[in-house]
Amino acid sequence: TAVDLHNWVGFVVIADYFIWLIFYVFSDKITVYHPELNPEKQFRDSVRQIRYYAFGIFRGAPNPHHANPYHKFNALQRMLYQIIMLLILPIQFVTGILLWDVERFARTVGWLGGIRVVDTVHVLIFIFFVAFLFIHIYLASLGPTPSAHFKAMFTGYEEELEHDRDRYPQGRHEQAEDRGGEGSRHGSRESEQDR
Repeated sequence: TAVDLHNWVGFVVIADYFIWLIFYVFSDKITVYHPELNPEKQFRDSVRQIRYYAFGIFRGAPNPHHANPYHKFNALQRMLYQIIMLLILPIQFVTGILLWDVERFARTVGWLGGIRVVDTVHVLIFIFFVAFLFIHIYLASLGPTPSAHFKAMFTGYEEELEHDRDRYPQGRHEQAEDRGGEGSRHGSRESEQDR
């Protein structure tokens, strides 16, 4: 039934979450999620990123954040992903497990305010994730080309186009050269012509 499918998918997602968590905790990649401990810098970087998303992106301004493997999220993304991965997703798992076997967890469900409260929290988080998915798809389409970020999700490498050198002047071009990607050939030709 649909309920059984939902429950099994939920357990698969929980298992996947713990694989993700173990990988990031025991590798040096966890640093991409580390918060900025200087509140002034976090605030300043967040405001710059908000201005870019609200206005700059529509005017062709360069993104104030320049990603690299150990600094791939901007200030807003780091803050949001910490909240999602370390708070919201675990709450979704706990409420899902409580709803999976209400009789077994009746005391905990009662302590949390009853089945209506637990179910409401579970559904509201689901609605948040659906909205997050649509916002994510929209933002992913705002790369140098509409498909560039989607391609990067599958290949692990960002596309660097010739016009990106002007649009992203602070280091992204050199990162593409290091990777030997498509944009590096254009960039190498340009840099040789500039000499």
